[in-house]
Amino acid sequence: MEIPTYVKEVLEALEAAGHEAWCVGGCVRDSLLGREPEDWDVTASALPEETMAVFGGQALPTGLKHGTVTVSTAEGPVEVTTYRVDGAYRDHRRPDSVTFTRSVDEDLARRDFTVNAMAVNLRGELRDPFGGRRDLEAGILRCVGDPDRRFQEDALRILRGMRFAACLRLEEDRAADAAMDRNRELLREIAPERIQTELMKLLCGPDTGWVLENHPMVLGVFWPELLPMVGFDQRNVHHCYDVWRHSLAAMMHTPPVPVLRCAALLHDVGKPSAFTLDENGVGHFYGHAKASVALADAMLRRLKCSNEFRERAVRLVEWHDRDIPRTDRGVRRALRALGEEDLRLLLALKRADNLAQAPAYHGRQAEIQKGEEILDRLLEEEACFSLKQLAVDGRDLLALGLSGPALGEALDRLLGQVVDGELPNDRAALLAAVRREAL
Repeated sequence: MEIPTYVKEVLEALEAAGHEAWCVGGCVRDSLLGREPEDWDVTASALPEETMAVFGGQALPTGLKHGTVTVSTAEGPVEVTTYRVDGAYRDHRRPDSVTFTRSVDEDLARRDFTVNAMAVNLRGELRDPFGGRRDLEAGILRCVGDPDRRFQEDALRILRGMRFAACLRLEEDRAADAAMDRNRELLREIAPERIQTELMKLLCGPDTGWVLENHPMVLGVFWPELLPMVGFDQRNVHHCYDVWRHSLAAMMHTPPVPVLRCAALLHDVGKPSAFTLDENGVGHFYGHAKASVALADAMLRRLKCSNEFRERAVRLVEWHDRDIPRTDRGVRRALRALGEEDLRLLLALKRADNLAQAPAYHGRQAEIQKGEEILDRLLEEEACFSLKQLAVDGRDLLALGLSGPALGEALDRLLGQVVDGELPNDRAALLAAVRREAL
């Protein structure tokens, strides 16, 4: 395991002062998996004030109550936390108190999963009292000690465990799997912002589909709107899955982009409420996109998603079932409404939605491909689809005597005519059109 030089220097300084020091947690796990760790955390026998004394002006007391000191280095911050034993978790999120200890094994015993309860020192010695390396090699996600206790201490660990399973391709052992569902109601104690952060990471894992299929009731604690989808028979030859499994399959056919994965999961959330049966016993979902938009918007607001994220996800849900004519005009109109980035996401969602239907109906892939080819050509030709690309701007129209709302309306009208191919994006032609309208 290759520890970065700036982290080694932190470990060396602590050891030189007579303390034990180890890299711990996710950085050890990721290194053993051959992944690049996002950050490096250090645990040490040094008390917080001792760590402060070792590093002087480099040390910031970012969490003294819980034993954490952040050491500033030229390459980035390194958190150094004193070995500790946690007290009671009355809020199911953080310990009310901690007790410092001189035993690294006692510190590792308080951690969530065995794969996160490993430490390595400067000499490459691996401290692994709970078999985390063995579990990594076997592809198993197992709690340290009693799973119920671990999840009752910090309910967010339920979603973290699902994320680790999905992103690291680990299979939850039976005890952890059952305890996640058994303790799911404790997630009501967790701030929605924290749930949102874990959920968006979870959605982007390579094995997210089977993890969510295994734990719909966990998501139902904060998104109960998902539960009617589970097992809902679509009663239609176009579909080989129920609504829930179709949505998961669509999500897993999309690239791991959070807003796209989220839109794929929610694109049919309104189907159960829109379901009707015709005289032949065939299921239909007229108006389901509109119902899905309303539900998705409320669900994302509940998790305190940013306005930008929520609006983009909801817009994709709104457009997922809308036909975009495979013509220059049709694609230009979609470009005007969505912009290039979101139109590409929409086409990816449409492709995934189709691939999650019965195989006999995958023929729409060719039509989606045709739309993508038109999009690529229009962009290569620098086709105009936004006001900033228009050959005239507000100053040009001010010179013609327009002002206030009339100016904005005229620009928007000109853009529409250019997008629809009724006018060329030529300054003289556009100004002439404005003059004609003014007469």
